[in-house]
Amino acid sequence: MTAGPKPTEDRKRLRTIGVVVLLLCVAAALFVAFGRAEAPGTSATIGEKLAILKAERASLQARADGEARIGLLQAFRAASLLTDALAARYEPDAERAFDRLHAGRLQPFAEIDRLNVAIKDALDRPGDGARRAARRAAEQATTQLERIAGLDDAPLVLAYTPRFVPPRRATGELTLTPGASGAAPPEVALRLDMQPGVAGGVTAPSGAPSSAAPPSGMPTVPRYAPDFAASGEDDPAVQIEVAGVFLSSGGGPPPVLAIGTWRGDAAVAPERLRFSVPRSAFANDAARTTFASGSLIVRRGSRTTTFQLLFTVLPDRPGSFALDQRVHTTELESNTLVSPEILSRAPPGETRTVRRCFDPPQGWRFDKERRRVVIVERLGWIDDIADPTMNAGLVEFVPEEDPGQICIAVLARPVTKAARTATIGRFEATLVRDRPVDQVLKSGVRALDWREPARMPIEPGMVEWKLYVRLFDEIVREFDQAVPSGLPFLRVELDAGGKLLILQADPTVEP
Repeated sequence: MTAGPKPTEDRKRLRTIGVVVLLLCVAAALFVAFGRAEAPGTSATIGEKLAILKAERASLQARADGEARIGLLQAFRAASLLTDALAARYEPDAERAFDRLHAGRLQPFAEIDRLNVAIKDALDRPGDGARRAARRAAEQATTQLERIAGLDDAPLVLAYTPRFVPPRRATGELTLTPGASGAAPPEVALRLDMQPGVAGGVTAPSGAPSSAAPPSGMPTVPRYAPDFAASGEDDPAVQIEVAGVFLSSGGGPPPVLAIGTWRGDAAVAPERLRFSVPRSAFANDAARTTFASGSLIVRRGSRTTTFQLLFTVLPDRPGSFALDQRVHTTELESNTLVSPEILSRAPPGETRTVRRCFDPPQGWRFDKERRRVVIVERLGWIDDIADPTMNAGLVEFVPEEDPGQICIAVLARPVTKAARTATIGRFEATLVRDRPVDQVLKSGVRALDWREPARMPIEPGMVEWKLYVRLFDEIVREFDQAVPSGLPFLRVELDAGGKLLILQADPTVEP
């Protein structure tokens, strides 16, 4: 009778084991669903995927030319911020298999891939369409970045300013270092690169400096400044502001920004970090834009997160331009007209006058200031004996019948009543006409300056112009009789009277 309870106890133990197994299965499913437990994968790890994305972005940045360093800067920045944000969040899970991530967590990585592809396409096939596609991909990446903000307590940079570091003021005069001999630098160092066959002389880089003489009429060269005349003007500090979440750690050390050899602590404000960076901390080129990267280091507890901040640094010299004008003018052409000879005969004792008027040939006009009459011959006879002294005739201009004519009168006038006379005369006059002439007036290559506007006179009679602009030694544009707009860092306008074309390089005119 004592063996009865055993089946009941066995059933209880089986039910308990079943419940425990069910709970373990549910827990395992939940961990898998939220990406917290994974079977080992054969694909790249999350850390390796992030390293690949960073390497792709670095390669693309290295390929960027002057056009891309300006037009694609926002796309490069968006790719960098989103990659760094993901690196900050997945640092503890860097060894996990990337393809085991939940589909929702793969979306930011896919946006970075799309953005990198769009940037590569814009570099491979430069054009407005490719750059617009890259900007759209950058906007989508920025949207992903904003979605990540606040999902956890990891630091995240959403945006930062400025985009462009202004040019140095201390080199505004384009000073050149004196040579060892004390002589002025060679002329080739002052010449802007030119490529034969392009009017105006502003073309894509030709590689080695040309040894040909500079265009005639080149009015400006960089001013030479010896050591004792070096500019004493200091460049203002670059004010950098970073916006994001969880960028400060309460009582911990403030975030640090490192640019080149300079390091500085942040002035912390709510969701803002501010840095005042010396302009000299940014690497600079005399004629081309350059990328400069800063490292923002944020410490929260025992974790240190680094964000890369990308800037485009404007060069000391903004570029050059040339203006060709086709001018329609008239040139005075002249010729000499000799009229036919006119004969006037008079019988004995009488005076006879022959009047003739002449029109200029078609398209010509008489120059009334340059004309004269010519007495070809005066003849006279008395009793059929030739005696020219018996003729007091003359040739003279008389009022014209119609405007523009020349009229002359040839007179045969006897000295005595018995004399018979004959006078032969003509006139000579200068014919003039306005011959249309088209001239091409070339300004030659002119240097743009960050401080002083360049003013080019519009010639009277100008019928069309062509403006060539070369910015930062790499961006080349041509404009046919149109005031250009939308050029980065350059304002072009006509004065109120339309007689001057004014070009002002301005570091505040961002694209």
